[in-house]
Amino acid sequence: MKAYVFPGQGAQFVGMGKDLYDNNPEARELFERANDILGFRITDLMFAGTDEDLRQTAVTQPAIFLHSVILAKSLGTDFKPDMVAGHSLGEFSALVAAGALSFDDGLRLVAARAQAMQKACELKPSTMAAVIALPDEKVEEICSTVDGVVVCANYNCPGQLVISGEIEAIDKACELLKAAGAKRALKLKVGGAFHSPCMEPARAELAEAIDHTEFSTPTCPVYQNVDALPHTDPAEIKGNLIAQLTAPVRWTQSVRNMIADGATEFVELGPGKVLQGLVAKIDPSATVSGMQ
Repeated sequence: MKAYVFPGQGAQFVGMGKDLYDNNPEARELFERANDILGFRITDLMFAGTDEDLRQTAVTQPAIFLHSVILAKSLGTDFKPDMVAGHSLGEFSALVAAGALSFDDGLRLVAARAQAMQKACELKPSTMAAVIALPDEKVEEICSTVDGVVVCANYNCPGQLVISGEIEAIDKACELLKAAGAKRALKLKVGGAFHSPCMEPARAELAEAIDHTEFSTPTCPVYQNVDALPHTDPAEIKGNLIAQLTAPVRWTQSVRNMIADGATEFVELGPGKVLQGLVAKIDPSATVSGMQ
């Protein structure tokens, strides 16, 4: 069985999607439609902007979404997923690719999500840190002993976890994690504490946009970040998508559940190869490939 997976923030690069735009008239039409919907020429920033341009949350998230979704649409009838999943932002790409959301609605929600997250980041300084080579349980235990907000945010693969929270709490947790034997506990260059309680203001704002958006039954199960389980019910999908902003991304568990449910081949659609690497670490026997 074939699973398609869609990357999240951090996978962007200058020039992303340009081949699609140049060589596929239908893709070009979708990119131009996106420029109209967003009210600025995101294609100019994607194809010829700077790294700094692409690092702005309000640009990064729609850019990665567009690259991923338009790639899926460019496959036409060859796109036949048995299941899909996306990492954080990538969950929106997965939902559009699987027909649960229209292209236009998906893009509007991603733009609203990016703006809401940006605002939440500005309210209170916060950050994230990657933790390498400690068991998940040990990281959870240490975070629970630190004063202030610090939680496990991304369960990426065994031995690779991202924590998220207030800057002082993250600094203290990194100190304790290194003392406990972590190979690395390194702060990331991100705008704020995604997938933590610090994103509560953004969650409330996004909930309203999601509530007013029509969702359909997807063509295949969508494994969602919050519980790592397959979903096809539009109401459940909406609820999980709202919860996602303040809840951890359970990527390790999602991939394991997809494999348990029959996935043997994983195809990453979108910029970069991050998810291919993670899937290979979660299960070395899985076949992984990608398109970008």
